[in-house]
Amino acid sequence: MSYFVGLGLLFACLLVQAQGLSMELREAQAAVTVLGQTTNQTVTLPYHWDRRHVGVPGEATFELPFKLREVPTAPFGLYLPRLGNAYEIWLNGTLLQRNGDLAHFNGADFAKVPRYIVISPGLLRTSNLFRVHIRADVGRRGGLAALTLGPVEAVYPLYLHDYRWRYMGTLVVVILGLLIGGVALALWVTQVDTSAPSRSRRDRLYLLASLAELCWTISISDTLIENPPIPWPWWGITAIVAMAMWACCMALFCVEVAGWSRLRAVRWLRPWLALLLVTGCVGGTGALVYGYPVALTLWYMVFALTFLFFVPLFLWKAARGASLPHKMVAAAVLLNTLVGLRDLYMFRISSTYGGNTFLRYSSVLFGLTLGYIVITRFHAASGQARDLLANLAARVQQKEQELAQSYQRVEQLAREQERTAERTRILRDMHDGVGSHISTAIRQLESGRASQGEVLHTLRDSLDQLKLSIDAMHLPPGDITALLANLRYRLEPRLKASDIALQWDVDLLPPLTRLDDKAMRHLQFMVFEALSNVLQHAHASVLRIELRSSHAGGARLRVIDNGTGFEPERVQRRGLSSLRERAAAIEAGLLITSAPGNTVVEIMLESPTAHGSPV
Repeated sequence: MSYFVGLGLLFACLLVQAQGLSMELREAQAAVTVLGQTTNQTVTLPYHWDRRHVGVPGEATFELPFKLREVPTAPFGLYLPRLGNAYEIWLNGTLLQRNGDLAHFNGADFAKVPRYIVISPGLLRTSNLFRVHIRADVGRRGGLAALTLGPVEAVYPLYLHDYRWRYMGTLVVVILGLLIGGVALALWVTQVDTSAPSRSRRDRLYLLASLAELCWTISISDTLIENPPIPWPWWGITAIVAMAMWACCMALFCVEVAGWSRLRAVRWLRPWLALLLVTGCVGGTGALVYGYPVALTLWYMVFALTFLFFVPLFLWKAARGASLPHKMVAAAVLLNTLVGLRDLYMFRISSTYGGNTFLRYSSVLFGLTLGYIVITRFHAASGQARDLLANLAARVQQKEQELAQSYQRVEQLAREQERTAERTRILRDMHDGVGSHISTAIRQLESGRASQGEVLHTLRDSLDQLKLSIDAMHLPPGDITALLANLRYRLEPRLKASDIALQWDVDLLPPLTRLDDKAMRHLQFMVFEALSNVLQHAHASVLRIELRSSHAGGARLRVIDNGTGFEPERVQRRGLSSLRERAAAIEAGLLITSAPGNTVVEIMLESPTAHGSPV
């Protein structure tokens, strides 16, 4: 334990001794060249070029002599808080460091971060001379701060502290700003309110937060960029306008948080902020292009007065029972306003040179507050969206259930309609077929003139008609071959009983797709009617049934007998009328030709062609 205590005391003694050897060089002989005129003068550092030479560029050479009691044996460190915009540093005629082009103005800017140089003991003497040559541009805070020289262990911590605050701190703020701004911009692009029937809307709060953070990032990133992407002074004007845009977006963000967007005064605030942006371009141009920094200072003052009016009102409203986001933004506004006034005095009014702006660090509180409000708003919107989706899913499920029930009712109604239609068909077929034949048989019996054979024939027709009505329920759609085979099965016994020879010449045809169940029933009754006429009236001995396919992909069905024949134009029978009606119903062609020994009933299931005498 005593060993570590002793080691600590030894280190503290060495540090105190090193600090005792450190020195700050402030007195210098300066040769200053402005507009081609060189003047020699004794100056005390820091030398702030923009304060001493308002609105004009130039260059200067500073000579800083110093003495050492003895030549050091360990390396020394040289710390310069700010110098440039371009510079050369010489020690006893030896070049230590050079950055930038001393001959051309408005080039790269190396005055933004502190500089540190390790000096070898071999370069130092008891009498020494630093010579620092700088190039200073308009409005870029050129000049030379006091030099700190001493042992490395004493000087390097000073440089490291300054570097971390000015460069690394700025880098952290830039990364945080890009992150918050990018998230807010992504939310503004993706989160669309489609509840309004006329148009979709996006939340302006996300957009304002995104623009504020991104513009502030552009403004403070100037500290990290030695070679600007566009020439100076336009890059400087861009940084000024970005800073103004940040402040304006923050003001409008505060308006949205406080719920003032519909107030009448806000209608005047937006044009005024837009005017400030335009005048910021004018003030920056006047200061950096034409060499009138007072124009930019006046603009900063008007800008500050605007927010000195806005901020107390916002704070007063926050103190009177506002929401938590309003209070958080109010605290950030108050802190940043105070820090901004401090920076305005330090960098635009006082003669301080080499210090750091605090506003870039206090703005982190603004960024965190923005991020919290954006995430909170997004979380609330997501919760509302989840509730809406849940309600929508419940309503969709309810509608699906209602639709399923409605479909079941429609399906049940369709089945009932099908059953009703089938019953109606059966009743119609029984009425037209079975009923008609039974009525004929009754009239035959009542008249007393019909023979027993005629009445029996009528009753058999009635029975065959009934069987065919039942068979029609199972007919394959479009299969004419199966239809004829079924008729043959039902009627062939009667043909044999009547001594009529059946000649069967039927091809096996593929089903005709245009013949549905109803058309097949019509076709069945047409063929049955033709066969029934042969059985009742023809007195034929041979009946021939032919089925062929047609060239058009249809079918031709012919019923031929060798009976006595008749004159189709003169004979008016109910069966012939029924044939014509059913042929028209299925869009079939019907052709009847008759002569003694050759009667043909031809059914064409295609566009009819008139041959012979149409019936």
